[in-house]
Amino acid sequence: MTADLGLAEAILRERCGDRIRAGFPMATLTTFRIGGPAALFLEVDSSQDLAAVAEAVHAADVPFVVVGKGSNVLVSDAGFRGLVLRLGRSFRWTSRDGDLLSAGGSMPLPALAGAALAHGLAGLEWGVAIPASFGGAVRMNAGAHGGELSTLLETIELYDVAHAGAVTVKAEDAGFAYRSSVLPPEDIVIAARLRLMPGDRETIRARMDEVREWRRQHQPLAEPNCGSVFKNPPGDFAARLVDEAGLKGTTIGGAAVSPKHANFIVTSEGALAADVVDLIRAVQEGVVERFSVRLEPEVHLVGEFDRIPH
Repeated sequence: MTADLGLAEAILRERCGDRIRAGFPMATLTTFRIGGPAALFLEVDSSQDLAAVAEAVHAADVPFVVVGKGSNVLVSDAGFRGLVLRLGRSFRWTSRDGDLLSAGGSMPLPALAGAALAHGLAGLEWGVAIPASFGGAVRMNAGAHGGELSTLLETIELYDVAHAGAVTVKAEDAGFAYRSSVLPPEDIVIAARLRLMPGDRETIRARMDEVREWRRQHQPLAEPNCGSVFKNPPGDFAARLVDEAGLKGTTIGGAAVSPKHANFIVTSEGALAADVVDLIRAVQEGVVERFSVRLEPEVHLVGEFDRIPH
């Protein structure tokens, strides 16, 4: 069956009205600020919207992708010939029950770390440094400064698009590993629950301030980027390998390896997604030549690319 974007749009327009957008510029949804348009875009704001998405996907056989804060995403210059979803305000919430802190999938991870601070709950201080949505952070098992979500998660609530219903998964069944999980790609993370620890608010705040300051000093926050480009290989750091291979500052088109942090690629005006992909491949090849180590990309590619780094 061939994808029928017209049918998908008709179903979503009937159910969601003018909130379904055609030809939506994806560059506005990502921290790289580049990439082509989404054929269809919807900000999902209710369980009814999720049901409409499931109906459209099944009836029209259209591919779909969920974008959170867009901090770990590179969109093709040709865009995405399918449905792009982003969870809206109704999925931005928190709820506390003792040491348990639950949140919706669109809650920004730094804001969730702030909520933990407000409740005097420790363990998520490192989250203030990651500009991701909670749902996206859960799916990729985000982490920084020695912490990662899989050590805190208790349960994850998914919307199963294939069966048009919500399911709850225990964290131990999610197959978490370094910057990955086995959560089904066709399921949407709509909420999750963390178990944190009681802590002193001033101590928690001081740790968060340390993390923020480290980020200001070491990462190119003023330039468009996607965060860390490569996963750290076992027992080493991608940034060290890229730096010592002499690749800091390497430029292809409008993309450059940041002189401030070697595991960041920054983009300038006029940059293409193809520039970023070519630079990723060049860095991979340079590190292989110098260290015989192939760096694995952490950034998620959306759309079609002529050359895919792997």
